[in-house]
Amino acid sequence: MQTVTAHGAAVPALGFGVFRMSDAEVERVVPAALEAGFRHFDTAQIYQNEAALGRALQAAGARRDDLFLTTKVWVDNYSADAFAASVDESLDRLKVDQVDLLLLHWPADQVPIAEQIERLNAVQAAGKTRFIGVSNQNIAQMRESIERSAAPIVTNQVELHPYLPQHALTAAAKEAGVAVTAYYSMADGAVPKDEVLQRIGARYDKSAAQVGLRWLIQQGYIALSKTANPARAAENIAIFDFALDDADMAAIAALARPDGRLVSPAGLAPAWDA
Repeated sequence: MQTVTAHGAAVPALGFGVFRMSDAEVERVVPAALEAGFRHFDTAQIYQNEAALGRALQAAGARRDDLFLTTKVWVDNYSADAFAASVDESLDRLKVDQVDLLLLHWPADQVPIAEQIERLNAVQAAGKTRFIGVSNQNIAQMRESIERSAAPIVTNQVELHPYLPQHALTAAAKEAGVAVTAYYSMADGAVPKDEVLQRIGARYDKSAAQVGLRWLIQQGYIALSKTANPARAAENIAIFDFALDDADMAAIAALARPDGRLVSPAGLAPAWDA
């Protein structure tokens, strides 16, 4: 598996996300994902399936040293008395002593970024995570996080797909040495149905979904894939045996649109960059 490196972290470039998946779906698909070659798994406290992921990995006999595990602290746990305890609960559910990457899930508007980062640093110093990062931060918040953090911010995990290429944010992240992790890479089902991506895929005997993931990987991003269908896991990881050419990349770039953003919950999302 190709990796993306940032501040000492070597993150598998393609991860398996379990957003909106039931415990039963997680426990059914994770063995297939492991068999297909996935080792990077992404969950979150708010997904309420950390325990299912922990059980599935343990039952499949996955070696901890082979895995890269990411989880995220939910905004309700950003207070001084809840943050560390919530991370301990995540570790218990995942059946590990530490995760590889711990993220602040949303900036929200209740707890200042400085306090969020202070608590994130504290749990890393306590050995509960190898690396730290943020998610859904705009450029100003990301820069503040970098400035205030005693440890490097490894990644900013954001919505990113052909309809929302996030040019300003990704440029700022690159300048700061922060890796970009793309979630919602299928744009809630629009990518697999896109005729432009389907036509490009046909030339390589690949699906539109594979083209969408390849587009992300080829730009140096970490991409999160997702499927509840065990048979689809092998398809999602089969994106390292072809490369999109300049004409393909230009055609995909033309899919960007002003209303491309799909995820922007009130009270959680920041003021997005143009």
